[in-house]
Amino acid sequence: MQLTPGKLLGMRRMADENGLFKMVAADQRPPIKNPIARHLNLPEAPWAEVARLKLEIVSQLQGPGSAVLLDPHYGIPAAFDALSRDKGLVVTLEDSIFSENGEGRFSASIDNWSVSKIKRLGGDAVKVLAWYRPDASPANITFQQDYVKRIGDECARYDIPFLLELLLYPFANEAAASRGYVEMQAKASDQVLASVEEFARPDYGVDVFKLESPVNADATDGSANVQALFDQMGRLAGRPWVMLSAGAGKEAFRDILAHAFKAGASGFLAGRAIWQDAFASYPDWGRIVDGLAGDGLAYLQDIAGMADASAHPWYRHTCYAESGAAFQPADERFRQSYDAM
Repeated sequence: MQLTPGKLLGMRRMADENGLFKMVAADQRPPIKNPIARHLNLPEAPWAEVARLKLEIVSQLQGPGSAVLLDPHYGIPAAFDALSRDKGLVVTLEDSIFSENGEGRFSASIDNWSVSKIKRLGGDAVKVLAWYRPDASPANITFQQDYVKRIGDECARYDIPFLLELLLYPFANEAAASRGYVEMQAKASDQVLASVEEFARPDYGVDVFKLESPVNADATDGSANVQALFDQMGRLAGRPWVMLSAGAGKEAFRDILAHAFKAGASGFLAGRAIWQDAFASYPDWGRIVDGLAGDGLAYLQDIAGMADASAHPWYRHTCYAESGAAFQPADERFRQSYDAM
């Protein structure tokens, strides 16, 4: 793989000075909106309440992180001014509302939002969550694959990194059916691996993967068998990758990261594992802020330390040249060759 200049700069901006991704996710919408609405006994959470939480997450937690993931509904307008100039900005593109039928889940982008707008506002990368089941209907599989390809093409056009998040999900008619943004119960490792293998193909244009554990969080026991699955996932990814938390508890996510870093992961992009305990104090904003600045920050520092000790710098991934990811061509050919990249 060769990164074009815009993608190279975005990847560098997302990482710390050692090439490690320590990214805090604050783009969640239903996992924040729904509890607030229930607590206030309202059909819809007030915009200001959701936005306030995102502002507090950025304000209290960005310090040990390398980048923050925000959404255009709440996160960008509420927390843009609070984002430190030395932190990367990853911006979500997919809508949290998806259509679903017996064939599977169908992803869509946020209305009136695009790769070009993310680039224009100064975003360092575009993040998309794609729900994917290798055993879904052929129509669903084709739809999801085409959706990801379109985003990849747009990211190439605007020369901005494409960060793809993959998640399995239960079908609507399965016993574990849920529309929640949580880890699928009793998920099949072979489906996780098959999904990664599919989207690692070059025609999707993915620059970095945000991946779920190939086994359920409570099964990350440090065993050789579990480690072998993480190792296989890393090989199939074929490019830099980070772990997502999917609502896992703090200890469970630490165990996941231990496996992932051994398998070559370059860091994490996590949200609820870091700030969910503090958010549980809603609507007591004093306790929320104290929780973020206390246990939340301490946990982020803890897993950032794990990354420092064991994660692999993204620019040294074997997908790049032997010398690592670098600006090319670093000579008089650049101006003429850039359009052709």
